[in-house]
Amino acid sequence: MKNTTIATFAKSLGNDYLLKEGASFSLFRIEILSGLTVALALVPEAIAFAFVAGVAPLSGLYAAFLVGLITALIGGRPGMISVATGALAVVMVSLVIDHGSQYLFATVVLMGVIQILAGIFKLGKFIRMVPQPVRMGFVNG
Repeated sequence: MKNTTIATFAKSLGNDYLLKEGASFSLFRIEILSGLTVALALVPEAIAFAFVAGVAPLSGLYAAFLVGLITALIGGRPGMISVATGALAVVMVSLVIDHGSQYLFATVVLMGVIQILAGIFKLGKFIRMVPQPVRMGFVNG
């Protein structure tokens, strides 16, 4: 397999920041700064998506906090998106209008269960069948 730029970058991260002796101060500093950056970007996004979905802004903040906490405890992956997206907020509008915010909670829990099952059964490999421009358009959209 070719040695790609992304693979080289990932290997360099492993060598530079994750030392064999354990975590370093530079790793701690980078993690704190990235956490603050995500938190500052996530607060207005959570409030905006709550408005779009038709629920209270406080519900969006609680949801963003819980998703971030669960991702931090269970462990995420570099580049993994673990927050609400614009596509999700638009779909949830009709759900909240038709059934109320009670069904929103059940739907989100069901989505989490489906994602966990997809991870257990290693269904992520099928994303390779989606062309790269389509994936970039979805992520950037």
